[in-house]
Amino acid sequence: MRDPRLQTFARNIIQYSVNLQPGENILIEMIGVKDQELAKCLIEEVYAAGGNPFIELRDPAIMRSLQMKGTQEQLSKWSEFEMVRMKQMDAYVAVRSGDNITESSDVPDEQMKMYLKYFQRPLFDERINNTKWVVMRYPNPSMAQLAGKSTEAFEDFYFNVCNLDYSKMAKAMESLVDLMNRTDRVRLVAKDTDVSFSIKGIGAVPCSGLRNLPDGEVYTAPVKDSVNGVISYNTPTIYSGTSFENIVLTFENGKIINATSNDTKKLNEILNTDDGARYIGEFAIGVNPYIKHPMKDILFDEKIDGSIHFTPGQAYETADNTNRSSVHWDMVLIQRPEYGGGEIYFDDVLIRKDGRFVIPELEKLNPENLM
Repeated sequence: MRDPRLQTFARNIIQYSVNLQPGENILIEMIGVKDQELAKCLIEEVYAAGGNPFIELRDPAIMRSLQMKGTQEQLSKWSEFEMVRMKQMDAYVAVRSGDNITESSDVPDEQMKMYLKYFQRPLFDERINNTKWVVMRYPNPSMAQLAGKSTEAFEDFYFNVCNLDYSKMAKAMESLVDLMNRTDRVRLVAKDTDVSFSIKGIGAVPCSGLRNLPDGEVYTAPVKDSVNGVISYNTPTIYSGTSFENIVLTFENGKIINATSNDTKKLNEILNTDDGARYIGEFAIGVNPYIKHPMKDILFDEKIDGSIHFTPGQAYETADNTNRSSVHWDMVLIQRPEYGGGEIYFDDVLIRKDGRFVIPELEKLNPENLM
């Protein structure tokens, strides 16, 4: 028997997240998802909206095999083929799962860089800039294990998070977007962290269920050469299948001049991918009331209540500081008291302390007001 929460989820994706209109083409990409019931629900909702569904099924282990030996010529040609299809799409839904989050961890660095540059980045840019898109994970026992929950409890958590009233969140974000658009100087303070930068003229973008599920962040980007200071991330992060912890980045005039972690050598290899990888492409504030703790899944972790993420690499065109890179690595710092606390200042005014907004116009974004 179909879980009724699944049909609600699919309907929210098609009607709200991508707002599919009659006659529009939508690509639904299922990556590592063994339970295909969501795909069936999505197809049903696409047809109900009058759209045209197209389906792609991919397996992470097969993708690893392709990444291991792919050549520049082959990856570029593959990307060209995929691009023909992507350019005919009005909307895109990606559902990602898999039994092993570190499936690609042994792909050689040069091979992974080639895959990202010649295959993934062109398609990513086309999808980000020219379709209505939404990306999500799908629950499985592996994700439940990372979250420290039983499979059943994690499924309950997942549907609470993903079926949240995102239209209410969108309304609550308006004041933060307005404030960020008027802000010049930002300062982030936490344990072993004191970093300052400007966001003047970049613009802020609310994320309330239209691009990611789960969602719950407002992002912008620092003026490229304005970042100075040190940030110590207190959340584990996965990049290209490798787990990193205790990352500390030191900035001078925008550039990362020193970087350490539990795997400092590999961290710096990634940051040396290209010139843009050592500059920040995104600064975002997380507000999802249901997501409290990291689970090594960035679509969840970057939305953690009381968090920020400060992202080396590519900037989004919607909040563009001109930084370009094949890297876009969301790294998360949680500022709630149990993680050491912290403050956010806009133009020397304290706007959030220990994960809670402290000025009246932003209090509607505190967790009890979003549930």
